[in-house]
Amino acid sequence: MADKIRHDWSVDQIVALHDLPLLDLVGRANATHRAHHDPDRVQKASLLSIKTGGCPENCAYCPQSAHHREVDLTRDRLMDPNKVIAMAGRARLAGADRFCMGAAWRQVRDGAEFDAVIRMVRGVRDLGMEACVTLGMLKPHQAQRLAEAGLTAYNHNLDTSPEFYDKIITTRTYQDRLDTLATVRAYGIELCCGGIIGMGESTRDRASMLQVLAHMQPHPESVPINALVPVAGTPLEHQPRIDPLELVRMVATARIVMPTSTVRLSAGRASLNREAQILCLVAGANSIFYGDTLLTTPNAGIGEDADLLAALAARPAERICEPA
Repeated sequence: MADKIRHDWSVDQIVALHDLPLLDLVGRANATHRAHHDPDRVQKASLLSIKTGGCPENCAYCPQSAHHREVDLTRDRLMDPNKVIAMAGRARLAGADRFCMGAAWRQVRDGAEFDAVIRMVRGVRDLGMEACVTLGMLKPHQAQRLAEAGLTAYNHNLDTSPEFYDKIITTRTYQDRLDTLATVRAYGIELCCGGIIGMGESTRDRASMLQVLAHMQPHPESVPINALVPVAGTPLEHQPRIDPLELVRMVATARIVMPTSTVRLSAGRASLNREAQILCLVAGANSIFYGDTLLTTPNAGIGEDADLLAALAARPAERICEPA
């Protein structure tokens, strides 16, 4: 029997799910997935860094932090909106139906740069694509402007559990993140909110993060599950890569506790072989990021993804809106 939508999961219950025998866990997750989604449909999303580097936050995993001076990364100013919209058009032709734009900011500031982001959002929507941005913290009037521009979703990840959070970030509180998510939700924008595994956290930390997400009403429409990509010059550069089956377990657990959400197989996918990626899709992932780079870290190649989706005989998601 498929899992029902719940908002009362305990951490212990989620840990128990996560630690089920793997075939039992994947079987239950697949049944849940089939009850709420077409298992043959996989959404392709494209992700672009529209402003790279120089972020004042000190996230231990992130090469864009200004605190990590040894990282080999070129800082770039905000891209021209016309160039961004043209790149979105190329992504659409390559099969993507969601275009995500990330700026390495701590928070949104009013002015010419935010005006440019609004133009980008409108331009992407005019192409008939879903538009998602990740811009850091924002105020109510800024969320309202994004909503009026037609923004589909706002990405603002929790990253990890409340208990492990200060081991990874100290320049922004967990409550800051929750407040931003509440602001976004208040203006009718979908939430894209997940986290990263492989940063040294425990299974209980992973379950605690999922509990925070699953207690939201409604659940986030989009839940990215990322595996850490260690980057030279960051505090986590020597962190070992996770076993691919840990990612499978996290995807499956997320699918069970948030049955209707789109679970996105995100960073770290480039290190997975085809079979591990397919197992994640069987376990409930129904979106991949499509393109050679995720902000500043490598992603699976477009050709490899085409082969993967062809092997699955997967069809694209059916949420593309008509161009305005």
